[in-house]
Amino acid sequence: MVDFSLSEEHKGLIETARRFTKERIIPIAAACDHESRFPMEVFREAWEIGLVNPTVPAEYGGSGMGELENAIITEELAYGCTGIQTSLLANGLALTPIKLGGSEEQKKKYLGLLTSEPVMASYATSEPDAGSDVAGIKTRFAQHGDDYVLNGQKCWITNASYARFYVIFATSNPDLRHKGIAAFIVDRDTPGLRVGKKEDKLGQRASDTAQIFLEDVVVPKANLLAPEGKGFKLAMETFNQTRPDIGAGATGLMRRCLDECVAYAKERKTFGTPIANHQLVQWMIAEMAIRVEATRLLYQKAAWNLDHGVRDPIVSSFAKAYGADSAMQTAVDAVQVFGGNGYVKEYPVEKLMRDAKVLQIYEGTSQIQRIVIAKQLFGG
Repeated sequence: MVDFSLSEEHKGLIETARRFTKERIIPIAAACDHESRFPMEVFREAWEIGLVNPTVPAEYGGSGMGELENAIITEELAYGCTGIQTSLLANGLALTPIKLGGSEEQKKKYLGLLTSEPVMASYATSEPDAGSDVAGIKTRFAQHGDDYVLNGQKCWITNASYARFYVIFATSNPDLRHKGIAAFIVDRDTPGLRVGKKEDKLGQRASDTAQIFLEDVVVPKANLLAPEGKGFKLAMETFNQTRPDIGAGATGLMRRCLDECVAYAKERKTFGTPIANHQLVQWMIAEMAIRVEATRLLYQKAAWNLDHGVRDPIVSSFAKAYGADSAMQTAVDAVQVFGGNGYVKEYPVEKLMRDAKVLQIYEGTSQIQRIVIAKQLFGG
């Protein structure tokens, strides 16, 4: 039987995350955006009440929640600020490949670290010439005895400035494309690893994004996460697990747009009547509501699949592509509903529009999602 209802546990989780967002994120979101500052104190508080690292299994100190619970948390936090939400939950991107492919020793050490204290970790595939084209990475590794030596550069890395460790993908030879890629867990204090400049971004400015430079970084064999030829598959499976969260974040952002527009349309008057009475305004707001509902159904189906062992990556791509594009259109429409007021920082919707854009870019652009979808449809 198909059942779209949420359990009492889910409802309790929503209430906790929603209250946290209302009390700790919304009041500071505009200032953090203006200052391009991530509120580390909010991360610590979210960690303390279990909103960070929810999918870490219980045997490593976590709460053992599923992908659906993680996505529910994502939607609620994104309602307050997708920048803060992205950094609060970015550990999920770093811990997922360890959970999927790590040894027991690696899981105990690194997943245990994340649950024992409020620390951050980063996931590093992107490079100046390799974003969505993960197989095109140029960061090199070479084996020297029982160790590996890494050289290269990573960019657009969320929480790089704060991370205690990194999951880094490198290749033995760029000409080998996906066949040469391996994955490593690299501690922050490893000699030769240097965090570069923090990016001055258009949107999601409250989320830390920075470069990583690797110069003769020695990584012990114990920190090899995926051997040569297996790293690309691990990276793709990680994205399959985390792309529903982009749809969830998009849903939260669109819900905020919808609520802001409904409230504003009731108060703002033109031609002697609230703009809520104008049919074209009603149409834009109705479309927002449709997109919210459709994206929520997509991300929840994708998350449910992952929790029940149904491997169907096309659904994760549906949720990511449709959610990201819908969020961008919804945010643009929200600015239009607000008119001139939507174009100034005194009102919240210009920030929502800036924040929405990167949803179409990170973790595989909307165009890449359509390639993934088309390949599966054509049996590629």
